[in-house]
Amino acid sequence: MKASVIDIVIAEPAWRGELPEAGRICRRAARAALAASGIARRVELCVRLSDDDELRRLNRAYRETDRPTNVLAFPASDDPDRLLASDEGDQPILVGDVALALGTAKTEAERGGVPLAAHTVHLVVHGVLHLLGHDHGDEAEARRMDALEANALNRLGVAHPHHHAARAVSAA
Repeated sequence: MKASVIDIVIAEPAWRGELPEAGRICRRAARAALAASGIARRVELCVRLSDDDELRRLNRAYRETDRPTNVLAFPASDDPDRLLASDEGDQPILVGDVALALGTAKTEAERGGVPLAAHTVHLVVHGVLHLLGHDHGDEAEARRMDALEANALNRLGVAHPHHHAARAVSAA
């Protein structure tokens, strides 16, 4: 089976200066989220590295919240079970898009005392899990999503920001 298609769009050029390996880091994070979720079929998704202004506009338009946010996920379908169907043919199944805001991500990383690379990995993993149908709307869902995040981050050697006992290592 061919590899999944993970497109990276660097819409905000400052990402290149802040995180020169952003494309590689985001692809690795997306693949780890897919693996942690048990998605073996070929999928396609896009990670858009943007700025606070764009994420504020998207947040306002789609979530009716007029402020920037760190990450938004736009699933291509409301039916995550379609990802469990057999992998027939050569075409990947589209799962959706994830968008990150540099300013918000950078501020959060600084406040949390973690490298921007590690925080970016966490945000991409979180966003991809949302694309796959995972959520944190209730306590049971939140625990399941948190466990999947921890699994994906562990695959990359990145400490989970919500697990105090986790070790801090580099995402690059």
